[in-house]
Amino acid sequence: MSGTDDATLRRLRMRSIRRGIKEMDLILSAYADRRLDALSADDLALYEALLFENDQDLYRWVSGQEAAPPRFSKIVLDIAETAEKAAREARFRAS
Repeated sequence: MSGTDDATLRRLRMRSIRRGIKEMDLILSAYADRRLDALSADDLALYEALLFENDQDLYRWVSGQEAAPPRFSKIVLDIAETAEKAAREARFRAS
């Protein structure tokens, strides 16, 4: 992440947490916590654009029920993989 200020990251984290449906709150807040600091400026801009999409569409894309638009396919895959890894780690900690 080059040239991205803390205010931008805080704004994106807040928008990741306060979604329209709880499932996306959980998925996107986990992604923001784990990945935002490592994203390039271009990827952060793409992530911000993704946050303007409808939550029901986002959930279908991330869960694999529908293919994401080509513009978002790479970042949606990253979000889905991050969510799966977080879920595995949570199950491991619970056992």
